[in-house]
Amino acid sequence: MARVACILLILCSTLPCLAQKDRSEKVKSAVEQVLNAQVQAWNHHDLETFMRGYWNSPELTFFSGDQVFRGWDQALDRYRKRYQGEGREMGTLAFENLNIDRLAPTAAVMRGEWHLTMSDGKTPHGLFTLIFRKFPEGWKIIHDHTSAAE
Repeated sequence: MARVACILLILCSTLPCLAQKDRSEKVKSAVEQVLNAQVQAWNHHDLETFMRGYWNSPELTFFSGDQVFRGWDQALDRYRKRYQGEGREMGTLAFENLNIDRLAPTAAVMRGEWHLTMSDGKTPHGLFTLIFRKFPEGWKIIHDHTSAAE
């Protein structure tokens, strides 16, 4: 009887860990889907679709270099000026070395590297940290902190 109780105790103590791992994997998969959709949109030069991964709110924050952009509209304007302005190009985007942590049932953080390949052979790249929140319409980036390698 003690043996059965011991086995039950072990099972009961590991089941919550397994359930937690399953929830974390679902969050990671959902957040990765947002980034995959962004890569596809970017590589089709479609900034409006790319921006669907961001929270469409004036409370969205985007940090780049020493600049702070507040709101979805400012983030979109930044992307347009930087990558679709005169003499500019979007290049081909790729993300690498992604690390995703579930912070809560409705929050996650992602860290990784971004890489662009431009038509002239240049390869700008850098690091990013994204904070995601789950909304009724799905996971959205609520904060983006991106840096470029020098």
